[in-house]
Formats: sequence, structure tokens, C-alpha cells
Amino acid sequence: MSLMTRLFGFRGGLHLDYRKEMSTGTPIQIAPVPPQLILPLSQHAGNPAKPRVKVGDRVLRGQTIADADGFVSLPVHAGTSGIVSAIEPRPIPHASGLSAPCIVIDADGKDEALATPEWEPAEDINALDAQTIRDRVRRAGVSGLGGAGFPSFIKLAPGHPVETLIINGAECEPYISCDQLLMAERADEIIGGIQVILHTIRAGRCLIGIEDNKSWAIAALKAAAAADQRIEVVVVPTRYPQGGEKQLIQTLTGLEVPSRGLPLDLGLVVQNPGTARAVWRAIRHAEPLTSRVVTVTGSAVSHPQNFDARIGTPMRFLIDLAGGYTTPPDRLLMGGPMMGFALPTDTLPIVKSTNCILATAPGELRPDEDAMPCIRCGACQDACPINLLPQQMYWHARGKEYDKAQSLNLFDCIECGCCAQVCPSHIPLVQYYRHAKTEIWSEQQEKRKADAARERHEARLARIEREERAKEEARARKKALLAASQAAAKPAAATAPSPVEASASAVGNDDPVARAIAAAKAKKAAAPAADSTSDDPVARAIAAAKAKKAAATSGTAETDDPVARAIAAAKAKKAAANADAAATNTKRAKPSAADDERIAAAVAAAQARKAAKAAAAAQPQATTEADDPVARAIAAAQARKAAQSADASVPAAPQSSSATTGDADDPVARAIAAAQARKAAKAAAVASESPSAPTPATNNTADEDPVARAVAAAKAKKAAKAAAAVAPEPVPAAASETSAQTDDPVARAIAAAKARKAARAAGETPTE
Repeated sequence: MSLMTRLFGFRGGLHLDYRKEMSTGTPIQIAPVPPQLILPLSQHAGNPAKPRVKVGDRVLRGQTIADADGFVSLPVHAGTSGIVSAIEPRPIPHASGLSAPCIVIDADGKDEALATPEWEPAEDINALDAQTIRDRVRRAGVSGLGGAGFPSFIKLAPGHPVETLIINGAECEPYISCDQLLMAERADEIIGGIQVILHTIRAGRCLIGIEDNKSWAIAALKAAAAADQRIEVVVVPTRYPQGGEKQLIQTLTGLEVPSRGLPLDLGLVVQNPGTARAVWRAIRHAEPLTSRVVTVTGSAVSHPQNFDARIGTPMRFLIDLAGGYTTPPDRLLMGGPMMGFALPTDTLPIVKSTNCILATAPGELRPDEDAMPCIRCGACQDACPINLLPQQMYWHARGKEYDKAQSLNLFDCIECGCCAQVCPSHIPLVQYYRHAKTEIWSEQQEKRKADAARERHEARLARIEREERAKEEARARKKALLAASQAAAKPAAATAPSPVEASASAVGNDDPVARAIAAAKAKKAAAPAADSTSDDPVARAIAAAKAKKAAATSGTAETDDPVARAIAAAKAKKAAANADAAATNTKRAKPSAADDERIAAAVAAAQARKAAKAAAAAQPQATTEADDPVARAIAAAQARKAAQSADASVPAAPQSSSATTGDADDPVARAIAAAQARKAAKAAAVASESPSAPTPATNNTADEDPVARAVAAAKAKKAAKAAAAVAPEPVPAAASETSAQTDDPVARAIAAAKARKAARAAGETPTE
């Protein structure tokens, strides 16, 4: 039943000598399996397949030997059973003449197929959903068999509503007859494939466009499609390139595909008759695409005919099946004389897009002639079926002005060759267009690579910047935490006890070892404090005095343990030495006159207090000593010696100060010295009475013995008189000499050593 009566045409085109009768006189022959199959991994548009097998594996017919890699990709299947002998680059049939990875199978002659198909055959097509059909078509490796090689499953998932399915049976290229014989001999399988496609894309009708020079095929298709009202066989005029996708659409529907557009934009899907049959075999019989019909023709072939050959069969094998060459071929082409490309050798394998092998004799085709200058006749423009401007595109392509050529819709050119066929100057226009397209594609690819590299670089810089910001923030947080911890530590340090106080509190422990350790820690803490004292000499002298006081406190607080007393005495000597060193450094700094006076006063006071403490410690040792006149005599001698040492050392600082300032008779200095002497005497008197308190025996002895009390009072009076007599008297020559020597650091050190010796003599008096 006719669903459409009106035909539309397209402009341009040519009437050629088709010569299809050379290969249509013989039915399609089933080609035997060759000794070796060469299966390229890239037989389709898109990414090459990834090998699943390795060298040495045995494979079976229909087995998947390479998986699809990416969305626009298809698997590859073994055409026969055998052993994988190589997976390596081999020359493939392509216009570039380059090599590509191939899987080589050495046939074992058994042609053994898989016992169980990789998916289930479908008895009822309508029971399958569209996604299942698409998946199986993809797993079967079905691609467009008309020449483009586009994966067919993508066309089965248009994503837009489809109104009409068009089967392109025009086959307008001269010499090629594979689709014509396929439609004539296997029309039922083609109609079955059409029904599967209609069910998948939900299209309402199908138009089979076929040229009027294929009468057998027209009759077979009409008979096969008679039972399905959705399918109509439409006979179109024979004109080249009627088989072009856009030209056939325009002829059948009157619609013109927009520039750089797709038939899907018009609600149309176009398929090849061989592709429809492959879809049927994949769904109904669970058979992958492992063979196709190939036309072997040309005047150089003995018996041109069509073969149903396994994909991967070498071309020379099919030529030999056709009787071989009658004469060495002048040109060997894959495809037709208009759109085909030359092959370097006949050992190349056939692939899914191989529809014809053309071997021409000399003079059979238009000979290649040297190009002459363009005469601007415009014949190319009249013949162009796309309504382009071939002449202008040629000039821009020749001048490498690819932007201008592209602005003239260069990529709409289908490379049909009509312009070159009618050119009187024999200019190979199609070659110029192909070269320009290749250059533009290369530039676009380089641009994409550059853009990707720029994006990676920018992403790297952004990442580095983020990492730097993160590091800065981390450092800022760490700095803030450190500042906060320091701020929190300052109040705690202010409220914490000093090392000397901590040592003094630790001494109260009953453990003598713990007390010794605490005293050592206190002196160790005091030593850095003395070294780090500011430049103020008074502060340094006070620090030294405090260190000596701490040492004396730790020494007097010891218990009766002789070991602890010995350790404390040693530590006291070390603290005194550190204090004397600090005082020596202070004197070397040569302070001013006012500072010298303060230093001298502080040193005199410290020495007087030390002498008084030594005398007080040496007085009462025990009750038996107080009653012993010998012991009392020894104690009196020690007290006199300590007083003399104090008398000798106290005026040293004032004399040195007088020598420095030149004012020895300063009444203020004499008053200070007298006050200090009186204070030392009072301290000595108090110290002489205080030791009797610890034990009742000593206290009773001191109270009952009037001699002891008289001796202590006499000693205190004598010390006071000696100190008072020293302060107001003029400095004698010996004292002046001593004062002069105080400027010498060695002399000062000797005097300090003598004072320490006197203190030790007083402190080392045995006490039980």
C-alpha cells in the first residue's frame, strides 16, 4: 500500500556509467574461511576496542575478542575458530594508509562456533523492550554498513521523537552492487530488521528509497513488505549522488537537513539495508556481526561477483575466489570510483565498512591528468548537490585560509566528487577539501589539547593557592594559640613563688636529701638571675646579697645530720663564690660616684651581717661548752677574729669610693658606716642570746652562769666600739693603701676570700 506518492528532487548531481551489471549476473557467494583473519580493533567511528584475548588463546566463531572502550565504540568478534597468533599493528584499509592494532587469528579449519550464544535469541520481537534491543545490537558489534561505520545502537536511541525511518537502498555509486543483491536475495531479513528498528525507535512509518535501475530488488522488497502497512518501497530516479543521506531525505520528504545538522533534527533516522539485516540477525539469531556482503569487481578481475565474506578476510583471497586478475590492475580501490580511496596493496583485510573492492584495468577510469589553472567556468557549482561554492572553497583551501573555507560550510561537503568530475581543468577539488578538513581538525585538536593543558595549569595554580592559604591560616591559628597560651602563663608566673621561696619551703621537709636537693635547685635558679641582672650595680649587689642570704638560710635550717650539714656547707661556699664573682663584675664596670657609694654601703652592710651571724653561730655550742672555760676562750677568740675581719673589709668599699670620688671626709658616708656598724653590733648581741633557746639545758646554763653573760655583753660592747671607732677616724696610710688596692680586682677577690674563710670558720664550729 502506498503511503506516499509525491517525490522531491535535489539540485545538481550527475548521470554516470554505473557498470553494475558486471557483478550482478551471479548470486551472492558464501566465501570460505581464509587461513588467517586480520581483525582491526578500529572498524567503526569512535574509540578502538580493547583486546580481551592474548596471544596463544584459542577462540571460537562469534566469541568476543575485544571489548568496546567508551560510549562511541563497539566490540570485535572472532570470525572463525582458531588460535590468536598476534596482537600488533598491521596496515588497514584507510585513506591515510596507516597501520592500526589488529588481532590476528590463525584458522584451525573447524569453524567451530560458541556452543551457547552470549545472549538469548528472541522469538517475539515485540516482547523485548527498546533498551534490551539496543544493548544486544551493541554487543553484536553492529555498525553502519553503508560506509560511515557509525555505531548503530546510537541511532536506535535518538532521544527525540522519530516520525519516519528511511532505508537507503539507492546505492548510487558505480560498480557497487552488494546492497542491490542483498535486497534482491534476502529481502525477508531486511524487512525483519526494519520491524525491529521501528519497534525500538517508536517510528510510525518506514520509507525504502531505491533507484529505478534495481528492478529485482524492488520486486523482492515489495513482496516482503506487503504484509506491513508501515513500510513502503519508494522508487527514486537514478542520479548520482542519490544515495547520499541528505539527498535521499530531500528526495523522499522534501526536507533539507540544515548545515552541520543531523536527520534527527527533522525527526528522521536513516539506515542501510545491510545494517537492518545485521540488526535482525543480532536479535533473532543472537549472531554478532562477523561477515558482510562485498562486491569484487572491475575490468581487471576475471569473474566480478559478490561474496558473503568473513570480516578480516584478506582482499587478495576474495580476488582469487573471483578468478584472480586478468591483467595487473591499474588502480585498486576500496569503494566506488567517485568516493572510494586507493589501496596500497591487496593484502589488506576487509572491515565492516568495506562494500566494494574495485580493480580497474588501464584506461577504464578517467586518467589522472596534471591540473591546470581554474578558468572560473562555474561547472563545479552547477554540479554540487549541496549547493555549495566549490570554486571559492578551493581558493581558500589552496591559500590555507581555512577560516574562510569553513565559513563557506566546508564541512557540509559530502566529498561526492561531482565538482572534480566536471572540472575542465582537472583540478582535484575533493583532495583540496579533504586536506583542508584534516588541517582544521588538527588545529581544533591542538586547540582542545591546549585548552585542556591551560585548564590543568589553572587548576594546579588554584590548588597551590588553596594550599598556601590553608598553610597561612594554620600558621595564624598556631600563632594565636601560642599568644593565648603565653598570655595565660603570665598571670600564673606572677603568682608562682620564687625559686628561693620554694627552696626555703622545701627545706622544712624532714628528709635531709630533699632539703639538700631543694637548696641546690634554689642556688641554680639564683645563679642565672645574677648573670642576667641589668646593668644597675645596686641591683647586682642586692641580687648577690640575696643569694648569700638564701645559702645561709638553707645552711642554718639543716638538722643534726652531719651529712646534710656538709652538703649544705659546700653549697653555701659555691653560692658565696657566685655572689663574689657577680660583685667583682660589678666593680669592673666602673660605676659612677653615686653608684659606688650605694654599692659600698650595701657591701659593708652585707659583710657586717655575715660577721654577726658567724659570731652568733659560734657562741653557744652545747651546755658543756658554756661551762668549759677553754671553750669560752676559743669562742671569744673566734668572735674577735670575725670582728677584725669585718673591720678590715667594711671600710674597703668606702675607701675605694673615696679614692674614686675624691671626697673621703663625706659626713653622709661616715654616718651611714656608723649606722651600719651599730646595726651589726645589735645583730651580734641578739644572735649571742638566741642560740640558748633551742634546748633547755643551754638556756638554763646561760641564765645561771653570770660569767657567760658578762663575756657576751663585753664582746658586743667591744664590737660596737670597734665599729664606731673605725667610721669617723681618718683613713690611715695602710687603709689608703688597702683602699687603693680595692680597685685591683685581684685584691678585692682576696679580701672576699678572707671574709668567706672567716664566715666558714664561724659556721663550722661543731654543734651536736
